[in-house]
Amino acid sequence: MHGKLQRKTTDLLEADALADFKVGVDNVIFSVDAEQNRLLVLLVMRSEEPYVGTWSLPGTLVRQGESLEDAAYRVLSEKIRVNNLYLEQLYTFGGPDRDPRESAEVFGVRYLSVSYFALVRFAEAELIADGVSGIAWYPLTQVPTLAFDHNEILAYGYQRLKNKLEYSPIAFDVLPDRFTLGDLYQLYMTVLGEAFSDYSNFRARLLKLGFLQDTGTKTSRGAGRPASLYRFDAEAFEILKDKPMVFI
Repeated sequence: MHGKLQRKTTDLLEADALADFKVGVDNVIFSVDAEQNRLLVLLVMRSEEPYVGTWSLPGTLVRQGESLEDAAYRVLSEKIRVNNLYLEQLYTFGGPDRDPRESAEVFGVRYLSVSYFALVRFAEAELIADGVSGIAWYPLTQVPTLAFDHNEILAYGYQRLKNKLEYSPIAFDVLPDRFTLGDLYQLYMTVLGEAFSDYSNFRARLLKLGFLQDTGTKTSRGAGRPASLYRFDAEAFEILKDKPMVFI
């Protein structure tokens, strides 16, 4: 009887044992190729196990004394050079067995991924291949099966990006300082899909909201009529920032 009770107590202690964690960050870095109307995501090829030779999101383990945000920015700086970007924390992925190293006796720890998503200007982004065997922009529609649970993280990031476009001025972080309404519309179409709104309604809606400032200059592209150039007025947007769905 005493032996059974001891075994039961041992089983309960093992079941209640605290997990030993390692924490990493994985970045979902989006950009829009306006010339080819493609939403892109940055991928790197893993050069070590697990999943050696497999595409993944850029990521890293958090270093001693390093904040999560600093680790996310470090990954960005090691993979891409860019002047303007939008970065925010996305979600924490920490399910058991999301990383095959968890079951290896040599490691024996759980791996959490605190994910971030970023939006950068495609024309200004310079890729850095140091420390990886491959790095590339992939059209979202052509992303292969990724390492770990990175396809799930990417899907979550894409949904967040679409939501942010609907109620925040995130688009203006990656557009040039001066842009046409056509440029803005094309960015929305590329990310949200062609069915989200027709151009006339989109144009009328944005101009009525009053946070686009006409610069008084025009640009001529091809044989069409010159298009007015606008600038985002952050101060005028302040009164709208807490109101959802202001863009579509």
